[in-house]
This record gives sequence, C-alpha cells and structure tokens, in this order.
Amino acid sequence: MGDLQRIFVVSAPAGTAEVAALRKRLGQQATVLAAPTAEAKRVVEGLGREPTPDVLLAPVRFPDVDRGHRLDDLVRRHAVADRWRDVVVVADPATVTLLLRVLAPDQLPAAGPVTEVGLPRGTRPVPLPRAVAGGAGLAVVSGLLASVVPVWVLPLLAVVAGLALLVVPSRRHVGESLLIAVAVAVLVTLLAIAGSSRFPGAW
Repeated sequence: MGDLQRIFVVSAPAGTAEVAALRKRLGQQATVLAAPTAEAKRVVEGLGREPTPDVLLAPVRFPDVDRGHRLDDLVRRHAVADRWRDVVVVADPATVTLLLRVLAPDQLPAAGPVTEVGLPRGTRPVPLPRAVAGGAGLAVVSGLLASVVPVWVLPLLAVVAGLALLVVPSRRHVGESLLIAVAVAVLVTLLAIAGSSRFPGAW
C-alpha cells in the first residue's frame, strides 16, 4: 500500500505461524495496541514489540452502542501520531470484528486472524532544517575537495540521486531533501565567490 498507512488488526487467538509472519512484515518501528489479556500478551510477545495496553480493547459481554466508534477513535488517534509507522491492534475476535466494521466498512475481513487495513495519508514532509544544513555542508566539502575533484561533481551526483529517489514513493522526501540541499549548496558557493571577489583578502 503506497500512500496508505498500514493498520494490522489481529485476533488474539492467532497462531504462532501467523504472528511470526506478521512480525516479518512490520516496519522497524510499529505502534502496538493490545487488550490487557493473556492471549493478547502472547501475541505481543511473539511480535517482539513494546505494547501499549488499553482497557478499551478488553473483551466485553454487552458492548455499548458507540463502542465501535470509540475503538475507531483509539486506533486513528495513535495512527495520526505518526503517519509513517505501522499500527498493530490485538484484541479478542468480537472486538476485532466490531473495529473492522467501523475502521474499514468497505473492506472484507481477511480469512485468517490478521487483517490489513490502509488509512490514506499525505506525502511525507521534507525536513527543511536538515536539508539546509546538508546543503551548507555539501558546499563546504565541495570547496575543500576542489583541488582534487571539480567543484560541480558532488552537487551533480546529489542531483542525480535526488531525481532517482523522486520516482520511489517511500523515498520521495529524501530525493526532495537532496535537491533542496543542492540548491542551498549552489547559493552558498555563489555567495562565497561573490564575497571573495569583493573582499579578496578575506578568502
């Protein structure tokens, strides 16, 4: 799912094989919401992640009318906190069914104990301060290596890498950062050249 945040809804009775398969699919960082039950704890231990227990995910005999919406709000609140992190929800089968009806009403539950839901998200923001700092660093390094490598080589390589990353959705923000860094590097270099021409003894 390219522009969708992955939400994995797991039924607590999931077997060891299903838990192991999910563990391989998760990103390096994932938010794990779990019911405060022994079954959910077993699944979380199999995932090898630090859980965030929530009593709202605990099984209930007589659910309130708005329980599904409260479950949906819980999951979306944790998802919005970091739109580029996988979210795993572990609960009993009844709670999982109720959550999926509200979270993804147009999606059929998976045949197995793990259902993947995709929540739309925007593009990853470009870290401007880091890009500007990288551009200044690129200008300095290019200037220091000017006697060995032409001053335009490093910026050109950065431009090529940036353009290549633009076509990869998950790495587009890195490509944009590289292109911004190159623009900053060119600007810093031009200012340095202008300053040295105006004050020859200062360069």
